[in-house]
Amino acid sequence: MVLGVGGGIAAYKACELLRRFTESGHDVTVVPTEAALRFVGAPTWSALSGKAVATDVWTSVHEVPHVRIGQQADLVVVAPATADLLARAAHGLADDLLTNTLLTARCPVVFAPAMHTEMWEHPATRANVATLRDRGAVVVEPAEGRLTGKDTGKGRLPEPEELFELCSQVLERGAVEPGTDATPLDLAGRHVVVSAGGTREYLDPVRFLGNRSSGLQGYALARAAAARGAQVTLVAANVALPDPAGVSVVRVETTAQLRDEVVGAAATADAVVMAAAPADFRPVDVSSSKIKKAADGSAPSIALTQNPDILRQISAERARPNAVIVGFAAETGDDSGTVLDLARAKLARKGCDLLVVNDVSGGAVFGSPENEAVILDRDGGLVEVPRGSKAALAHVVWDQVRARLPR
Repeated sequence: MVLGVGGGIAAYKACELLRRFTESGHDVTVVPTEAALRFVGAPTWSALSGKAVATDVWTSVHEVPHVRIGQQADLVVVAPATADLLARAAHGLADDLLTNTLLTARCPVVFAPAMHTEMWEHPATRANVATLRDRGAVVVEPAEGRLTGKDTGKGRLPEPEELFELCSQVLERGAVEPGTDATPLDLAGRHVVVSAGGTREYLDPVRFLGNRSSGLQGYALARAAAARGAQVTLVAANVALPDPAGVSVVRVETTAQLRDEVVGAAATADAVVMAAAPADFRPVDVSSSKIKKAADGSAPSIALTQNPDILRQISAERARPNAVIVGFAAETGDDSGTVLDLARAKLARKGCDLLVVNDVSGGAVFGSPENEAVILDRDGGLVEVPRGSKAALAHVVWDQVRARLPR
């Protein structure tokens, strides 16, 4: 692997990213720019990578490093990628070792931009990003938060652990499906919407109706889509997980809020995956003060009404006619039918294209890093996904989505 480091204050975060790469067994060559060494010195990069560090093409020139490093790489990650570095990469300049490496690399390339909001939003930067993406690079959307000084906004480098997860998935997909027309970035140019977590319906200021959804599967779906090049909007309902790198996260609490955000985002989406668990019911009345215990020990009577069916709504309305709609079904089976019987009925009732079915008998799946499922399609097809990581299931779901997207 090659870790390119641009000259921004976020260069210190790249030290943690490098540590994660090396501790997971990767052979990493660090190629900083001259400006990057003003933030983190060469001895730090050498100590963490176990290799000498150079910025120019003249060091060890007999080994032709300006060509060799890029040719031998399985993955190039640039973090942080400054506005200047993005511009030089987009225009094919080769005035230092890193830009030479970018020109000679024939492996996946990931850019993780970090800069002030105004620089990220400038038309020149946006054009450079579009150029790099058109060429097949993964340009990660920056995170929002504290920037240099007192400024806040979009432009923050995603956290190293999330960048590591994204880069690991890009690396794994570097040789995906040899001999086919599939590419590692098969969702590039697509906008996908993923919902995650469980909604809450408040009874009073401190109590609510909810469910056990952790959001782990939805977040895995968002990470996988970003690693395949998609623009990802993640609508997260009450999830206490770090934002996935390169993903725009919208936070909600109630089912009504979830519906508004999903329906709004679906207007420009090529695919919508409803992995969230919306509450089926909400109280008719919400107390403005905490409901007190009755002196006689009796329990209050709470009238409920049904919440809107978000999956059915977006499947019926189809803001984009060719959009692929995916639902999730957490079933236990009962006297009326097996898990698959109930799931097939749900698929027909909801009108979506795919339904990912989890057998949650005994609380299985919730909060677990692993999952197993059956994916049903509206034409009667069935794909069994054996127990494995939620990331693995996420990629199978996107494989099924990709097969249904218009070319």
